[in-house]
Amino acid sequence: MKKFKNTAGLVAITLVVATVLFSCSGKLKQAETLNLEETPRQTVDSVFAVQTENGRLKMRMEAPLLERYEKDTVSIEVFPKGFALYGYNSEGLLETTIVSEKASHYTYKSTNGELWEVTGGVVIQNVIQQETMETDTLYWDRFAGKIYTDSYIRMYSRDGFMQGYGMQSDENAHDAVLLRPFNSYSVVVQDTTAVIIDSVNFIGPFIKK
Repeated sequence: MKKFKNTAGLVAITLVVATVLFSCSGKLKQAETLNLEETPRQTVDSVFAVQTENGRLKMRMEAPLLERYEKDTVSIEVFPKGFALYGYNSEGLLETTIVSEKASHYTYKSTNGELWEVTGGVVIQNVIQQETMETDTLYWDRFAGKIYTDSYIRMYSRDGFMQGYGMQSDENAHDAVLLRPFNSYSVVVQDTTAVIIDSVNFIGPFIKK
């Protein structure tokens, strides 16, 4: 009976060891198949970044979450929970805002070129000119200094309303060109005495004469 008991105990220990080894082996196989290019190298919460030029604020960016990926030819920063960008002119005034539900920033290692892709509820505003553009997908080529899209887009300004497919503009949303417009209208007669106030950058009150 003692031999039987010892044998049973040995079998039980062997089964436990085999189970542990099998479990570890399974985890090792999962780790071996992990695709590092699809796994974030870094995650950052509550992103706030600024860019200056000659001591002046040029750009400000805010996002709830940043995920950074590294691939052979490109580095990718993904903002899966939303993104807001604020651009300032040479006088330090807020000029352009871009807001979207998601954004991706590509930096190409061979050329150092940069491309932004913003998607989902994209709203671009030129605060000073009081112009607004709305689309689903927008691209910003920082090397070429332009923004563009092939998607449906709506454009609002003091001069009227335009809609269509495809748009090109400089990176400050100046002189936007709608490529394939339809059912648009413009205001022909304007009140030349009207006073337009930049409510974002305005510091008042007006000086009394």
